Amino acid sequence: MTTTTATSQLPVAERLPVLDVLRGFALLGILIMNMPGFSSSPFAGADGSHVWPGAVDQWAEHVRDALFSGKFNSMFSLLFGIGFTIQYQRMQQQDPLHADALYLRRLLVLAAFGLVHGLVFWYGDILHSYALLGLLLLFALRRLRDRGLIALMAVLLLYPAISGTLRVLIMTPDVVIERMRAAQAFEASNNAAFGHGSFVDAAVEHARVTLYHYGTRLSLWGTFGFYVQIALTMVLGVLAGRRGWARRTSELLPSIRRLTWWSLGLGLGCAIVYTVIFELNRVPGPSPIKVLGGFCYSLSRVATMAFYVLVLVQLCQHPAWLRRFEPIAAAGRMPLTNYLMQTAVCITLFEGWGLGWWGKVGPALGLALAPAIFFCIQVPLSLWWLRGHERGPLEALWARLTYGSPSRRAALPPRAAGGA
Repeated sequence: MTTTTATSQLPVAERLPVLDVLRGFALLGILIMNMPGFSSSPFAGADGSHVWPGAVDQWAEHVRDALFSGKFNSMFSLLFGIGFTIQYQRMQQQDPLHADALYLRRLLVLAAFGLVHGLVFWYGDILHSYALLGLLLLFALRRLRDRGLIALMAVLLLYPAISGTLRVLIMTPDVVIERMRAAQAFEASNNAAFGHGSFVDAAVEHARVTLYHYGTRLSLWGTFGFYVQIALTMVLGVLAGRRGWARRTSELLPSIRRLTWWSLGLGLGCAIVYTVIFELNRVPGPSPIKVLGGFCYSLSRVATMAFYVLVLVQLCQHPAWLRRFEPIAAAGRMPLTNYLMQTAVCITLFEGWGLGWWGKVGPALGLALAPAIFFCIQVPLSLWWLRGHERGPLEALWARLTYGSPSRRAALPPRAAGGA
């Protein structure tokens, strides 16, 4: 009979396949949206101009932003909230005296992964952000009832409008010009280090960009806004995990079907509005119309993410679709490994010490390249690895660094080591 410890991940027999499928799709969507950051400077176009003037690339950029921007990191953060809620509940049931310490240690290890990733390999790291926001999840799990979670989500949803209004009132033209010059300087140093430098040059530049996001009050303000957006769907994940929505799919199907179409309508409607607003208002600096655009973007990312999730949940109710999704679910069973593998593959392709494709891949080609990497490299490697292992290599390392060696876990008291 298979047993688990309070500190271990769920064995395969106890995993919810739909969550692995969702993680796999989230990984694909994240790679699609991260492709511009891997292949060109995030500070490019600081003056509001198109970086890629071709019509095909412009349309690809619009499609990418409307269908993918913010939607799949929202999906991933939703799943992060669900997963950590389930794990924390199991820890509390089986070893309540040590549940908080184990939870915090798990976050600390994740933060260490993220800091190494962000400061050495790629400035776009999300893992350290998840680790910090995990503290919010712990507060939510311990202190807030369901109504408190809903109130917190409402505040987080309104934050972009509040922040945007403050920017209109506070930011002067001189400040906008100063920030634009800083962005142009970073674009030049990015192109030099990532496009033509050595691995060490690139690592130093990744550290510079990562630290920049926390280095000044204005950049920290922008970073905080990103944290708010991620926190919104993490808290939704806590609510979903607490109410057991993933295990109650069949009984919730009537509500799921109704919410699917409402989510689609709201998501697409808001996406059209913010796409038009930002396309017609490319001049740098805040404005009242951009406040509306930012609020529509915030609504769209949550609503469209919900639409994707609800459609996939319904498809996963059919055994035939579950079989079709098995390769994607395999990638989803190794989220940490595959997330970091995406960085390894892409910096090798784009940076100057590798193949040197930096600045040569526009939105259209990037939109095709990301699925190619996912389905031709990551999915086959995931299927191969999981034939002989229960979890991915970095997931296993994460567990070992958090909970110790298998022999140590086996020596835990019966209450902590008992099966669930």
